[in-house]
Amino acid sequence: MAAQDELNQLERVFLRLGHAETDEQLQHIISKFLPPVLLKLSSIQEGVRKKVMELLVHLNKRIKSRPKIQLPVETLLVQYQDPAAASFVTNFTIIYIKMGYPRLDVEEQCELAPTLLTAMEGKPQPQQDSLMHLLIPTLFSMKYPSEPSKVASPFILVEKPKTVHLLLDFMLDVLMMPYGFVLNEPQSRPNPASPQSSAGNGSAGGVGIPQPPPGMSFYGAKRIIGETPWTPEQLEQCKLGIVKFIKAEQVPEVEAVVHLVIASSDTRHSVATAADLELKSKQSIIDWNNPLIINKIYKVYLGDIPLKTKEGAALKPELKREPVSTRVKLKILPHLLRSRLAADTFPANIQVVYDGLFGANTNNKLRSLSLQFVHHICLVCPDNNKPLGLMLLNGLTKLINEYKEEPKLLCVAYSAVGKLSSRMPQLFSKDIALVQQFFEAMCKDDPEIRLSIQEALSLMVGAYTSLQGALLNLMEALVAAYMEKPEVQVRQVAMKFASTVFAPDHIPSRYLILLAAGDPREEVHGEAQRVLRAFPVKTTEKEGSKPMPSFPEMVSYIQEKASERMKTPAKYTVGTSILPFNPSAFGEIILYLRMCLAHSAGAMPTSQSLADMQDNSPAIASYVRNLLSGNPNSLLVPKGGDSNPVQLYMELLQQLLSAIGGVPVMYCLLEVVSVYPQKLAAKFTDKIDWIKGLMNTNKEDMRELAAQLYAVVVSTMSGNELNTAVQNLVKITKDNHSPETQHGAILALGYLVGRYLAKKKVSADIQNQEQPMITRSLPENEELIRSATNTIGSFLDSPSPLLTVAACTALGEISRNGALLIPNEGTGFTKLHLVESLLSRIPSGKENNKMKERAIQTLGFFPVGDGEFPHQKKLLQGLMDSVEAKQLELQFTVGEAITSAAIGTSSVASRDVWTCTEEEYTPPAEVKVNDVVPWVLNMILNKYIISQNPHVRQASCIWLLSLVKKLSQHKEIKSHLKEIQTAFISILSDPDELSQDVASKGLGMVYELGNEQDQQELVSTLVETLMTGKRAKHGVSEDTEVFQGGSLGKTPDGQSLSTYKELCALASDLNQPDLVYKFMNLANHHAMWNSRKGAAFGFNMIAAKAGEQLTPYLSQLVPRLYRYQFDPNLGIRQAMTSIWDALVTDKKSVDRYLKEILQDIISNLTNNMWRVRESSCLALNDLIRGRQLDDIIDQLPEIWETLFRVRDDIKESVRKAADLTLKSLSKVCVRMCEPSSAAAQRTVAVLLPCLLEKGIMSNVSEVRALSIQTLVKISKSAGARLKPHAPRLIPALLESLTVLEPQVLNYLSLRATEQEKTAMDGARLSAAKSSPMMETINMCLQHLDASVLGQLVPRLCDLLKGAVGLGTKGACASVIVSLTVQCPQDLTPYSGKLMSALVNGLNDRSSVVQKSFAFALGHVVRTAKDSSVEKLLTKLGTWYLEKEEPIYKSSCALTVHAIGHYSPDVLKNHAEQALPLAFLGMHEAPNEEQGENGDSTLWTEVWQDNVPGSFGGIRLYMQELIAITQKALQSQSWKMKAQGAAAMASIAKQQTGSLVAPHLGMVLSALLQGLAGRIWTGKEELLKAIGSVVSACSGDLKKSVPGQPNIIEVIDLVLKECHKENLRYKIAALKCAADVLQATQEDRFQELVGILIPLINKNSPTSAHTRKSKEDDDDDLDEKEKELQMESLLCAFESLGKAWPKSPATQGQYRLQLCQLMCERLKLSTWRVQVGVLQSMKAYFQGLLLLDKDHTDSVELSEILTKTCDAITFPLENKSYSSVRTEALNIVELLIRKIDECHQWGSLTPDSRNQLINSLTTMESDSRPELGEKATELRKRLQNLS
Repeated sequence: MAAQDELNQLERVFLRLGHAETDEQLQHIISKFLPPVLLKLSSIQEGVRKKVMELLVHLNKRIKSRPKIQLPVETLLVQYQDPAAASFVTNFTIIYIKMGYPRLDVEEQCELAPTLLTAMEGKPQPQQDSLMHLLIPTLFSMKYPSEPSKVASPFILVEKPKTVHLLLDFMLDVLMMPYGFVLNEPQSRPNPASPQSSAGNGSAGGVGIPQPPPGMSFYGAKRIIGETPWTPEQLEQCKLGIVKFIKAEQVPEVEAVVHLVIASSDTRHSVATAADLELKSKQSIIDWNNPLIINKIYKVYLGDIPLKTKEGAALKPELKREPVSTRVKLKILPHLLRSRLAADTFPANIQVVYDGLFGANTNNKLRSLSLQFVHHICLVCPDNNKPLGLMLLNGLTKLINEYKEEPKLLCVAYSAVGKLSSRMPQLFSKDIALVQQFFEAMCKDDPEIRLSIQEALSLMVGAYTSLQGALLNLMEALVAAYMEKPEVQVRQVAMKFASTVFAPDHIPSRYLILLAAGDPREEVHGEAQRVLRAFPVKTTEKEGSKPMPSFPEMVSYIQEKASERMKTPAKYTVGTSILPFNPSAFGEIILYLRMCLAHSAGAMPTSQSLADMQDNSPAIASYVRNLLSGNPNSLLVPKGGDSNPVQLYMELLQQLLSAIGGVPVMYCLLEVVSVYPQKLAAKFTDKIDWIKGLMNTNKEDMRELAAQLYAVVVSTMSGNELNTAVQNLVKITKDNHSPETQHGAILALGYLVGRYLAKKKVSADIQNQEQPMITRSLPENEELIRSATNTIGSFLDSPSPLLTVAACTALGEISRNGALLIPNEGTGFTKLHLVESLLSRIPSGKENNKMKERAIQTLGFFPVGDGEFPHQKKLLQGLMDSVEAKQLELQFTVGEAITSAAIGTSSVASRDVWTCTEEEYTPPAEVKVNDVVPWVLNMILNKYIISQNPHVRQASCIWLLSLVKKLSQHKEIKSHLKEIQTAFISILSDPDELSQDVASKGLGMVYELGNEQDQQELVSTLVETLMTGKRAKHGVSEDTEVFQGGSLGKTPDGQSLSTYKELCALASDLNQPDLVYKFMNLANHHAMWNSRKGAAFGFNMIAAKAGEQLTPYLSQLVPRLYRYQFDPNLGIRQAMTSIWDALVTDKKSVDRYLKEILQDIISNLTNNMWRVRESSCLALNDLIRGRQLDDIIDQLPEIWETLFRVRDDIKESVRKAADLTLKSLSKVCVRMCEPSSAAAQRTVAVLLPCLLEKGIMSNVSEVRALSIQTLVKISKSAGARLKPHAPRLIPALLESLTVLEPQVLNYLSLRATEQEKTAMDGARLSAAKSSPMMETINMCLQHLDASVLGQLVPRLCDLLKGAVGLGTKGACASVIVSLTVQCPQDLTPYSGKLMSALVNGLNDRSSVVQKSFAFALGHVVRTAKDSSVEKLLTKLGTWYLEKEEPIYKSSCALTVHAIGHYSPDVLKNHAEQALPLAFLGMHEAPNEEQGENGDSTLWTEVWQDNVPGSFGGIRLYMQELIAITQKALQSQSWKMKAQGAAAMASIAKQQTGSLVAPHLGMVLSALLQGLAGRIWTGKEELLKAIGSVVSACSGDLKKSVPGQPNIIEVIDLVLKECHKENLRYKIAALKCAADVLQATQEDRFQELVGILIPLINKNSPTSAHTRKSKEDDDDDLDEKEKELQMESLLCAFESLGKAWPKSPATQGQYRLQLCQLMCERLKLSTWRVQVGVLQSMKAYFQGLLLLDKDHTDSVELSEILTKTCDAITFPLENKSYSSVRTEALNIVELLIRKIDECHQWGSLTPDSRNQLINSLTTMESDSRPELGEKATELRKRLQNLS
């Protein structure tokens, strides 16, 4: 039976479908019946299912031909999601969803889009694909919220991870899909289930499976194409929709990054640009090291690579993804380059590299990016991933070997190999073939590639440093081969290999480098020289290797190679000489051999300056002697035998010297001969002429060295040869043709005589007569020497400066070794003349510096060789008086000369400089002592040190330092230590830096010389002088101020005593005053000490020693020194930095003494000297940057507070320093508050009170700003750790909103108009809410709970009550709102307090604050108790009714509106209180300022939102409404009365038809009560209400009901009101009376006429005319008054019509009078009055009893009609106003009808009839056709009657 019913139902549906004629009908039927019909498919009856199928087939045909017909998609979707539905039903349902969804409007599609996603859950894959196919095109049109966090998102996908995964996968395929792609299905598909079918998988994905697009699988392509493929334009929109969807953050960013990357590579510009922009905007957020992102990118990039694994085999061919296209790869690779993880993901990284370099579809751009990726991998990958390294290396070498098209790519490839070698050297260390390959490539490839290979090889060098054995030999051969290639880069790299791969003592490699030093190209020989001359101080990696080869081995190797080369074309020809090496290489070989010699001798090898090299000579002398003593006859060994290395060295020197020359080579030869002349000079006896030749060269230095060599060689010969040589030289000097020859000869004479005298002195000393020849010919020799001396002396006055210098040098050399054999004084060339001559040259402007230097040296030597020198003091006096400005270097020379001259024969200057050091030298015993040190010291201390001339003081300080240094053991110096110290102290205050520095060094040296007692005295004197600034007790002239009063430590330019005072203070603080000397030694910063003369004092050694002695005091020193390094005084800063560098060598010292340093800095931040404050700030800034401060967290508040104070310092530089430090401190503290930090909780707890109390509330704007910035950052990084501090933090931040606001805004706000003020306050509050403080507060609020609310709420309440600032108040309200959302349950106990505080603030002067508080109350009531809400609403009601100020009324409206809007449930629960108030509020008269958007609008919204329609609402709350309106009517405020009246009227009007007892009585009584009393604005509303109530309920009023007024009472009261004088009110009263009388049919016409007739007469034309004539000159009768009078007149006539009674008696009394009145007015009035009169006349005739059959009186009727017809012709013929003609025509029609009905045509006189006919005839041609037609009809009726 049931089945039959179902079939019948289906038949009826069929029938309906058949009857549907229009699309609308068909659509209606489908919408109604399609879902239930589909459900019938689950029927168990076969017949029913068949019938359904028939019906669906019919339906499909009709639907498909009509594309506009809509299907019930929403219902179908609901049905589709039904879990109970049979699969058969869902399968058919989705067919119709697919059919209907695209037909919907875009808006409807967007609405249903989320449902499509929901429907996908748990459905079969094909159906999910279909739904996504429907969804994707909709995404383009979807509207997403601009702030997803605040507004609910259309797609809620958080709880649907599977759906998200499906959707993203589908979207990826859509984005991959090429435009216009067609999938060619195969003719016969194999069975995908059979495992054999996938066995022959090719790149196309399988046998018979067509090739899908790149990046997609066959299945993916097929599902995207779907049943109806998208056009290219539609596909573009789909892709744009997907980008938009991702941009709206509908899915997690991590999941969607790949999609954006793919989209950015789209071939259509719109899609690519949109995706690119989105990627750029998210670039900072995307973590490219996230494994999710990187793995997904790799999967897309590489596709599903068929791996030989179970997973690889299990993948069906149609599901296998192809790799993406080259275009996409080019977009993906730059992103992989950003990721460290991508570079570290093995093997995917190498697959990408190989694909990019050797893939089938690659191109140059992709290769280039792949190579960049290789670089990236080399930087990131771990150095132990050997497979990766090998594959990379193989790939790169393959590319280099095979790819020759693009040179730039090869460059990058080579560079990558280099980087790989530095990352994984172990891959390369055995592969020398690769090096050879690269060298070969360098020889053959283009220059641009060559540079890259050079770079790669340079990086590869490091991989070969540990080569040994055969491989090392192989490398040696390789380097040697390429060292001679023509390409400069090849040679350069070969040189680098030679210098790096081999140990520094590896002789063959050094030899190769030496050859490279002769390279013509600067880049090769420059690098070679750098390598050779740099002495390797640290031991190299090579075990057991020395810094340099040993001298004998190196010499023999060079000799061997030289011999070999002489037999090959490699030899070098210069003129007639043949050299084994080119000159520059040979020169470098010689210097290197000299360095090896020095190193082997135990000295420091150097080749920079000859003077430095000479310092090593004594050590070399000892070594050479040892070498030679091993083989005494070595010099006689014939050539080719085993030669001594020294001999080989000399041969090489001679060889180069003969061919080329060169000063360094000449020096090396001179040195090696001079260190052991006894043996080596003899070698040159037969080469004297060759040496003489060298003396004649054109180089001055060369001649000087050759002259010395000549002297050394000749001096070893026998006496006769010596005499001959001297005579020859004297002769040569006389030859004026060649100054060079003369120069050489003069120098040779000097050196020869000097060596002779030295020998004589030595022989005399040791009483050993080894050389009888010299002794025998002594008188003769003396004569010869005298002659030579005179000859030399004659050249002192030579015009040639060259010869003058030579003569001076020669005389100095003679006088150094013995007495000058010339007279002491007298005429001619005497000692006195010589001294005076030389002294005169020192200050002379004509002489060059070299001459002055030599003159000074020579003067110093006179008393050294001559113990009887008579002019010693004159000479010294002359030297000391010769000071000139700006001759600093010279004064060091003068100092040496004074020292030598003062001590005379005991001076170390007389030693043999080649073989004896200063320390080893002891003066001969039998020599006359000519020591004048006491006199010199006395002169310096008492005359020069105290000179007025600063240059003299500076010079004398240098002399004194020289005396103390050189004569440290001299008894005179030791006995005058105090005086010397005093002298040095006096120089400390000189403005010149060098003077100060020299003095400080001197003080240190003086201190070291004293014994313990001396040292104590010296220290106390120094400390007292420095610290008090007292003058030294030394006799100083009156003019000289050594210490200017009050200047100590105050000048910031570093040119005062402040540096030394600080050093002294530092020492005193350590209770070790003597340390001041150590400090002075360490505070070495003048460049002079780095020069040769400065270095001679050896202060570097002293400083090192001082540093060791100070180590015990480090803990006290480090804090002070650390701060001093930042002193603004440059001098102090440099001095202290020098001390710091010397003392604090351990980098961890600062960490070790961190607390001490910090304590010192903090205590000095508020020092009374600005310099100290500034340096403390800068030191603190340096100390805290980048350092973990977990140990000193407790000191942070003190640091912050102190810095806040310093930020307001009086000195700008201190303020800037404090600002810098505060910013650094802020960064450090924020970092410490991050969750990852261990001490985050403690840091937050310590910092917040300080920042809140001292920072935000500071008077200094910068401090406030920084505090707030720090708080905001801390709140961001601290997160939940803020919770315990929220009760302090939130109120403090809220208060700061006011404190930080510019005060000028308050002033402007007070001066502005109300409208301006509201706008301004709104902007201020908006600014406060978007401020950083509010941002911080919002972060705190996220972590609040019940545990902290107890403390927070009272503080918020205090703020609400006591705050003065607009920002604070508004923000407080905002915080409360957030709390109600964040923790509503926890807030319940405190809601009452909050409401109370908010209510108090509702009456704020600012409307913006008022709105904020109301808004907050609207939220708080949700968490409050019912009793609290009741109290609130009661209070608001009282305010509204009793307070007259607008502010109270608006606050009530805003609050109730907010409650209704944000807590509608609460309002509904208290509707009886709230809604009547809202109803009353609705009727508030709009304020002129507020306009339409006043409070009434808010009340209306509340009312309308909470009642079921206005009518029902009033009915529901009738009693409450009447109660509140009565209260309003009884209010003292007239305005409120009017409002009550309006509300009452509204009730009456709304309920007119349905008011019954008892409500009728209540309403009417209330209205009538309101009528009592005087008139007030709005009282008219009561009359209108009474009128409407009585009109509607007259029937009920006639019944007698207790408590309900009867009609008579109502009429009496209303008529009473009609007597009121106020015209406007009178009009309302009359209208009301007329309505009441009309409704009740009561006869009170007599009373009414008494009121109306005077009113009409008052406005009659005659009276108006009279009044006008009286007031001709008075134009003040304005339009409003005229309008009011017009209204009164119209009202009077309307009332007469409405109140016209049915009473015969009354009509009899007034009918003629009334007719007369109306007829008069018709003739003489304006059109409006005419219309009013005509309407009244119509009512009059309708009620006129004479026109009834029962009350006929033809005479009176005739009179009335005659008057009427006479008057009505006027309006009938009125051409201007059709309304007048229409009303008149209506009356004529009424009269004809009425007369006809009562058959009283006789009463209408013929005249009257004719008048009417004439007027109607005129009207027939009326402009309005309907009037014309009517007039014609009426005329015909009248004519017919006649």
